[in-house]
Amino acid sequence: MAMEHHIQRLIHQSLALGLIEKEDQIYIRNRIMARLGLDAFTLETQPDLNDKTDPLEALIQEACEQGLIENNSDEKDMLAGEIMDCFIPRPSEVNRAFFERYRRDPKEATDYFYQLSQNSRYIKMKEIRKNINYKVRTVYGALDITINLSKPEKDPKTISKATATKSPGYPKCLLCVENEGFLGRIGHPARSQHRTVRVQLAGECWHFQYSPYVYYNEHCILLSETHRPMKIDAMTFRRLLDFVRQFPHYFLGSNADLPIVGGSILAHDHYQGGNYTFAMAKAEADYHFRIKTFPHVAAAIVRWPMPVIRLQSEDAEALVACGDFILGHWKTYNDPSVDILAFTDETPHNTITPIARIRNGRYELDLVLRNNRTSVEHPLGIFHPHEDVHHIKKENIGLIEVMGLAVLPARLKAELEDVEKYLLDRPNDIKDYHVPWADQMKETYRDRLTETTVSEIVRHEVGMKFLRVLEDAAVFKRDEKGKAALKRFIHEQLNGEVET
Repeated sequence: MAMEHHIQRLIHQSLALGLIEKEDQIYIRNRIMARLGLDAFTLETQPDLNDKTDPLEALIQEACEQGLIENNSDEKDMLAGEIMDCFIPRPSEVNRAFFERYRRDPKEATDYFYQLSQNSRYIKMKEIRKNINYKVRTVYGALDITINLSKPEKDPKTISKATATKSPGYPKCLLCVENEGFLGRIGHPARSQHRTVRVQLAGECWHFQYSPYVYYNEHCILLSETHRPMKIDAMTFRRLLDFVRQFPHYFLGSNADLPIVGGSILAHDHYQGGNYTFAMAKAEADYHFRIKTFPHVAAAIVRWPMPVIRLQSEDAEALVACGDFILGHWKTYNDPSVDILAFTDETPHNTITPIARIRNGRYELDLVLRNNRTSVEHPLGIFHPHEDVHHIKKENIGLIEVMGLAVLPARLKAELEDVEKYLLDRPNDIKDYHVPWADQMKETYRDRLTETTVSEIVRHEVGMKFLRVLEDAAVFKRDEKGKAALKRFIHEQLNGEVET
């Protein structure tokens, strides 16, 4: 009876969300019954509306207790995906509904798809709400800080089982389009209720979806239909600009295509975007310059911790050509005075993180200059978070971080609570690697550390550490030496003239 109760409540909830129509109820109930091995069903006249538990979670837990699945996160996710797949349309129907709305208004189309992706539980909103999010004001604007608590940790049994199971190689990777509707397996996420919208970018079919663990509003991913490595070139710029032409309320960017400075899966070409304005997008120009070869493209250096060349034009192809011109010169550029070397033997080091948007009716392309060289002093990367900030952020700095959003590890939730206790001279289990930082805060804020201020102080200082991370990742620093080196690159390589 408990399982029947949860099924009926889930159907009732889906009706209220508009996922299904009244005529769908019997069909969906029978689909779920078949999956759970039920051959009879006692229909409740009215689900208990006072029951506030999540009906899907309760149903999955009941399946565990009855031995239908093992009690681990992978099997629970697979069953949840199969059940929710009963409630949502096939990909062709989703695409049809999307483009019917798109013809009226692109935003109406994305609103529909974003809501469907949440209602289907593909976007894991309950888990995402666990994240700790706040902003920290800096001289470069308000940086976004996220302590990522949404992704569940795998239990040792699941990890062991995944390690022992050889992957059949289908889908080839987590970003392949073959994941749409894929059941999943131990070690490979469930995707039964996964849907993508087919979008044409510069003559190619790409698959538009939302991230299951959105880090910002309408965090979307565009996937190449072909499994091929990430590559930054003129076609990248053309696709990014074509997307924002079609969806002018969104930005779209790409991670860099080299290890260390590429913050995600490099084996599959993909982009990330969304309906959110990051601090980098709000940053104004430090100075403007003209590239003589491209008189119809406005160029500027953005006031940002990392070197960002911002290009603007009403002509998308002019921006593509200018971006490709800059990329070509940057990929072979050397300046040993600021540790920039383009190659070690045949291994390339210079690349770009590009971001496209439309602003005030003009196309805008931000090109963030990157270099992935390592050294004895900095084995993880010369232009990578340095060792003294690893206690806060050690991971690669990808597209999202470049734009001003720190995605910090879950360990910091408990660790920062102990830092606060340490600052207040209370019993604590502070990690050794936080002690020098905490002692510095004690000295700096010794007259201001109280119960009511300590959390705000620690949050602010975490933001300052993230700012340091961005400064570490800058190939041209914002000191006099770095600024002069950047102007040399503009003048000698781009034939650019700084406007006074």
